[in-house]
Amino acid sequence: YYKYDYFSNFARVFRNNILQINVSMKQFRLVDNILGWVVFFIAAFVYCSTIEPTASFWDCPEFIVTGYKLEIGHPPGSPFFALTANLFSHFASDPSQVARMVNTMSALLSATCIMFLFWTISHLARKLIVKDGQAPSLSKTIAIEGSALVGALIYTFSDTFWFSAVEGEV
Repeated sequence: YYKYDYFSNFARVFRNNILQINVSMKQFRLVDNILGWVVFFIAAFVYCSTIEPTASFWDCPEFIVTGYKLEIGHPPGSPFFALTANLFSHFASDPSQVARMVNTMSALLSATCIMFLFWTISHLARKLIVKDGQAPSLSKTIAIEGSALVGALIYTFSDTFWFSAVEGEV
């Protein structure tokens, strides 16, 4: 009877601890997902507010036409860009709006890149700060999410990325 009581107590304590870790990791993942989408919407709003209304210089007109007509651009060709640009060009009301739609596509895909950058930074920071199988404390969660937020937003507003995000550039 004593051994059975010992194992039932052990099972109850083990189950309660695992549930506490899962609930805490659930909360961390919820906060992580929400902040990732917040970063996406911030970047998307900024980029879509500052897109080029028409084709700019360099390779952008070539990429816009390549996507609109599904032609082959200069090497390496960028097929994913051409296919997604073609999809977005179908939303243009007339051919004069194709450049704006392709630039909007570029802005939205760049905002998606920023969102995944946030999640990558938070994942790597969690691996560095929190030991495997443990739930992060509130202070560690703030440090992890804060570092991911700062890193993603700094890259959002960096000159090089912002310049490429608002025009139809690969």
